[in-house]
Amino acid sequence: MDHDLDIQFRKAYKIASNLETKLPPDVMLKLYAFYKQGVEGDHFSMNANTKSLRGAFKFNAWIQLRGMTPEEAKREYIKLVHTLTL
Repeated sequence: MDHDLDIQFRKAYKIASNLETKLPPDVMLKLYAFYKQGVEGDHFSMNANTKSLRGAFKFNAWIQLRGMTPEEAKREYIKLVHTLTL
């Protein structure tokens, strides 16, 4: 199942990367956070990407997912991308 989930996750990433519509900032932050949690899990450092306001918002969105398994984050990412392509 993990292999299938990884395949779906990579497909969703490609779809999200190629969307031509401009997404609202809150949706972009959710995509970023689910992606980072899905790929890296809880392995963040407090110094990571917080030097700019944009970086701080991205880091905050990711850290809010602390404790979510990478598999669940990937599922949520896939679901979110699916809603964006309906």
